Amino acid sequence: MLTLSTPLILASNSPRRQQLLRELGFDFTVEVRPTDEVFPDEMPAAKVAGYLAKHKAEQFEADLNDRLILCADTIVVVDNEILNKPANVAEAKLMLQKLSGRAHEVITGICLLGPQGYQTVSDVAKVEFKTLTNPEIEYYIQHYRPFDKAGAYGVQEWIGMMGIHRIEGSFYTIMGLPLHKVYELLLPFVQP
Repeated sequence: MLTLSTPLILASNSPRRQQLLRELGFDFTVEVRPTDEVFPDEMPAAKVAGYLAKHKAEQFEADLNDRLILCADTIVVVDNEILNKPANVAEAKLMLQKLSGRAHEVITGICLLGPQGYQTVSDVAKVEFKTLTNPEIEYYIQHYRPFDKAGAYGVQEWIGMMGIHRIEGSFYTIMGLPLHKVYELLLPFVQP
């Protein structure tokens, strides 16, 4: 494990983010604070994930103490439309149909709050799906229940394995935590 000079808090219930941060070599605890994930309607899609990550970090500002808070948010964008987490099966199916046979962007924003203040960065990956059949979409939704995932899919799951034929950018950005960016932000706090 890499040792940090300041305790690290991951403000995410996502098992994927927790696994990735652990595999990157950092010890951390998880603490999540309720945050409404609302952003201004006129905000460009490219800025939304970073905005939401910082908004999550702001919930810790009053009692930061001597800690580092790492927050993240991931969005999927197709035709300038942001696809968040689907609320139900019908929404998940509609989202996957929109992504079928075409390219889209996955943007993950991260924010590190610590003694230096807020540091917010985003990373973009482009993803291309093959044309998905309705039985493939239905099978995926039924067996993987992607209701906690932006755009209704997990790149590391069955639909990514069989349906994604091209990725431009970081696989980990698509999973929800751009590890190369996280490492850069945490590196100044790593003890020799």
